[in-house]
Amino acid sequence: MELLNTNSRFLHDNLVQYAKRLTDTMPEKLCVCYFVNSGSEANDLALRLARHFSGHQDVITLDNAYHGHVTSLIDISPYKFNQLGKESKKEFVHVAPSPDTYRGKYREDHLDPAGAYAGEVKKIIEETQKNGRKIAAFIAESMQSCGGQVIPPAGYFQQVAEYVHEAGGVFIADEVQVGFGRVGKHFWAFQLQGEDFVPDIVTMGKPIGNGHPMSCVVTTREIAEVFGASGLEYFNTFGGNPVSCAIGLAVLDVIEKEDLQGNATRVGNYLIELLNEQKRKHPLVGDIRGVGLFVGVDLVKDEQKRTPATAEALHLVYKLKERHILLSADGPHRNILKFKPPMSFTREDAKFVVDQIDALLTEMEEATGNKISTNMQCKRKTNEENLQSDCLGESINHVNGNACRQENGFYADNHVVPCKRIRT
Repeated sequence: MELLNTNSRFLHDNLVQYAKRLTDTMPEKLCVCYFVNSGSEANDLALRLARHFSGHQDVITLDNAYHGHVTSLIDISPYKFNQLGKESKKEFVHVAPSPDTYRGKYREDHLDPAGAYAGEVKKIIEETQKNGRKIAAFIAESMQSCGGQVIPPAGYFQQVAEYVHEAGGVFIADEVQVGFGRVGKHFWAFQLQGEDFVPDIVTMGKPIGNGHPMSCVVTTREIAEVFGASGLEYFNTFGGNPVSCAIGLAVLDVIEKEDLQGNATRVGNYLIELLNEQKRKHPLVGDIRGVGLFVGVDLVKDEQKRTPATAEALHLVYKLKERHILLSADGPHRNILKFKPPMSFTREDAKFVVDQIDALLTEMEEATGNKISTNMQCKRKTNEENLQSDCLGESINHVNGNACRQENGFYADNHVVPCKRIRT
């Protein structure tokens, strides 16, 4: 920072060197970079690129998707706009089912879940065209995070891209949360779909600067040239400045020199192995899914019905926090434990976390006699108990609307988290 910090109108070698290093990790046709400052800014620009290139307006997004906090992205993030009611969905937005093979419409026993989910996108395109509208883009996180740690079945993206391209649209892969080697076997999560799949636009953020505010949009020369020819110059004051590019280069150096991608594979496989042991041991653990250091644990009240264990997940998260372990629950029912640790996460770290989860699950099952009650209301007889119930209800309600209406045996008085802590 002491050396030089200018905007990108003043050329500096860092800008070119970083663009070269970054595009070297991608398929050849993804060769033009736009440097920006956050994942939201990257996805917003990706929409502009798609609309300029296609000349169309409409966007297909996945159910439970989240792509950023600015207005254009809230519009295409069901994870957010669904909270405002059905009328909040804009007419140019079309929502396809999340390709979830555990909870979704087509599950693991389906002969071709990838084709079935892609077929849902095709139906949306056909219906949209009947109504006189045209698709500009299909956008998806390469693996859904807020949507519940969903790993799309192999071949899904290829088929969706084919349908979208036929409609004159482009495919946007959102790698903001899952890129930069987190999946281990590949540098980018979209590469899990196979070498025959290449998105038209890729967005990235979060890990790109290891805490420094920066992000990037990478696209094809064809799309970039159409965007540039529009006459609307794209300029970003801080995007691509020499300091941010130096930081981006340093992050790539560390990923390579410390073999963090290999670490994601080794530790991730070990973590999944440990968690699968918990699945065999605890009826609350319904599903373990993930790749590298991107793992989800789906908690259920009933293994056959796959009833989401929302309150149980929240209880577990708070108890882990008391043991100095930070974990969060997400997904449409807020019952999925999300594992997205730093890339330097070790086997010892994984063992420690899973041991604590094992102990807490055991406590919960002992407190309930291995049965989780779902039909009792949050009621207390004394004023003190009422206060505790209100606090617990407020906490659960913050995470998932109606969860506070369910009482579970493990919420005994000595397990209640203080109000002040919950509100924080």
